[in-house]
Amino acid sequence: MIDLRVIKPTAWRCGRFYFDWGLSPSPIVMGILNVTPDSFSDGGKYFDHAKAIDHAFQMVEDGAKIIDLGGESTKPGAIPISAQEEQDRVLPVLEKLQSAGVALSLDSYQAQTMQYALEIGVDILNDISGFQSEMNLAVAAAAKDVGLCVMHMQNTPQNMQVQPHYENVIREVGQFLNEKILQLSSLGIKPERIAIDPGFGFGKSTEHNLTLLHRLAELPLSGTTLLVGLSRKKTLRKILGDKEIDLTTASVAAALLAVERGAQVLRVHDVKPTTQAIQVWNAMRQEHLA
Repeated sequence: MIDLRVIKPTAWRCGRFYFDWGLSPSPIVMGILNVTPDSFSDGGKYFDHAKAIDHAFQMVEDGAKIIDLGGESTKPGAIPISAQEEQDRVLPVLEKLQSAGVALSLDSYQAQTMQYALEIGVDILNDISGFQSEMNLAVAAAAKDVGLCVMHMQNTPQNMQVQPHYENVIREVGQFLNEKILQLSSLGIKPERIAIDPGFGFGKSTEHNLTLLHRLAELPLSGTTLLVGLSRKKTLRKILGDKEIDLTTASVAAALLAVERGAQVLRVHDVKPTTQAIQVWNAMRQEHLA
């Protein structure tokens, strides 16, 4: 039996962009842009379209190579919104970001929103449900060359943190992701279009998250890219034992730990400190300045 972990990712093809991990092995930053009133960390801060657009361009200036645009909060207990409401939030912003010069990602599990975003111009579809519905699979298969983020989540945002349980979290998350890679491959989607995301905080306890981070390198990549999102997650707050503390430093530390274990894409709120940390990591690894 082939050990899928040894098939290293070589690139991530994302629409207009091609991230070649051989020529440029440095991790890249995906900046989070929540156009929502209720996201767990920055809800309401960028709900205004003008503010969202300004923030996106600031993240690009700070070093983000991808902007991940979402219109629905998926925090624990979040109330779902209609596809129309999601589209009203994200599509006008997506149109304005066409000139940003970086890859544009849509954080959505709504097939109709995905389709409209493709028509406007999007490079990545980021589906927290892991493209489990037939409609989402059909959109993914038809979206030629567009990158796909496949995330693991136990249950739904409404109940995912109600006593999440695993017999073996690394094996079960890995098995789900491997099955999705095989399913997408059967539809003609090459591994170079796929990024897998273990879904930190999505149906996982603090202990599950720590095990996943510690054993991240054991996940089956099968030629896909590894994306990690630990930014400002509740697990970091629990580790620090302070409900009010700023989580920027802890988030950067977690991001670097993920990089050490193979993450190539870091989904973060705090772009500038994360890109600076990566610069230091790269200089140390190469023993010279880039």
